[in-house]
Amino acid sequence: MALHPLSHPELHEGGALGAVSGLRTVHPTSGPRLPSAEEVREFPEPFGTLMLELPLRDAGFVLPSWEELTEVVEAARERDAVVHLDGARLWECGPHFGRELSEIAALADSVYVSFYKSLDGLSGAVLAGPSTLVEEARVWRHRYGGQVFQQYPAALSALLGLERELPRLPSYVAHAKVVAGALAEGFAASAVPWFRVRPEPPHTHQFQVWLPYGTEVLDEASVRQAEETGVALFRRWFAGAGGAGLPPGVSCTEVTVAGAGLEWSAEDVRDAVAGFVGYLT
Repeated sequence: MALHPLSHPELHEGGALGAVSGLRTVHPTSGPRLPSAEEVREFPEPFGTLMLELPLRDAGFVLPSWEELTEVVEAARERDAVVHLDGARLWECGPHFGRELSEIAALADSVYVSFYKSLDGLSGAVLAGPSTLVEEARVWRHRYGGQVFQQYPAALSALLGLERELPRLPSYVAHAKVVAGALAEGFAASAVPWFRVRPEPPHTHQFQVWLPYGTEVLDEASVRQAEETGVALFRRWFAGAGGAGLPPGVSCTEVTVAGAGLEWSAEDVRDAVAGFVGYLT
């Protein structure tokens, strides 16, 4: 199976495809982006499946252009490979591509989507594809311990998410651009020696912020700001950004703009950045 080394099965599931299923994974690219059509077409080793994580979370929730996506799918087809979309956060990709979800999903042979991320459900996910694949997947779901009973609360919360959250996702994506721009303006006006908002502008309603401090310093500043002012600008900070090219001494956090974030104006964000930086000095 060909996939990115920052993809969830490799990075967050401990190489589960190889460890549990005995599959051999290969990486057409190691750059902080999805592979290009040329990289897929010219990759020297054979593979039967190309998995594309949309968006690629640990590279900064990045997406290719629609043209790049269709070209890389075509390149996989030329190699007689099937295409699987790890679309845990596929729901919010439509605005970037300028396409409906049905058209994005139709590119692939199978699609995975999560219920507890963008849709704010309790838990769970779904695998969509041809009926023959779904029937076979039912068997393997049971074999791998996924036949969990009494899942109706998860299903109901997912249905509520489809009703309540899905229509709002385009507004979250649009406001994430406002928030990201205001964060950049706030840090540029502060005493912070260096920063990065990645990508700028965001491709979805989630993005990364990089700062040249250790995680302990940044976590303490985040907590103190929340405790003393009631403003929670950032959550947990990480070193290494999952291997996405972070320089030494730089930490990363993820920012998600959802319903509560719509209440933040650009001025609110800039003021919050100024307050946050004050806890760093």
